[in-house]
Amino acid sequence: MVIKVFLASSSGSTAIKKKQQDVVGFLEALKVEYTPLDIACNEDNRMWMRENVPSEKKPSNGIPLPPQIFNEEGYCGDYETFFNAKEDNLVYSFLGLDPPPGSKEARAGEYEEEEEADEDKEEDDQPVSEEEDEAEAVEEEEEDDVDETKEDE
Repeated sequence: MVIKVFLASSSGSTAIKKKQQDVVGFLEALKVEYTPLDIACNEDNRMWMRENVPSEKKPSNGIPLPPQIFNEEGYCGDYETFFNAKEDNLVYSFLGLDPPPGSKEARAGEYEEEEEADEDKEEDDQPVSEEEDEAEAVEEEEEDDVDETKEDE
């Protein structure tokens, strides 16, 4: 899987430059392989990015600003969603990647799986309701009646 980060190499906006640096720097720190795609120098990259950002994620003017992040052809998000995933230690999920063993995100997933297993176990340990008790008793009686009928024959 190839992570694609659409960037503008010659942006006049300091805010955009900082956001791009934040995304790229964080991906490099995590050793996530990515491909930077420049929309300032390459019209094909710009058009592809604009066409593939979902309409609900585009600003009111309809033109998404960099950085925009994709996993292959699948849209991951913009800087804001990346930043939120980073704050929540969910960057690998955001990128559609499996977290490496031992990472905070992997440990969080293991903790959630343990909680689910504990909940399942608790459900199994729940006392049986009176209705279920009665249904089991009726079934046992019917089985006993069938067995007695067979013995009488």
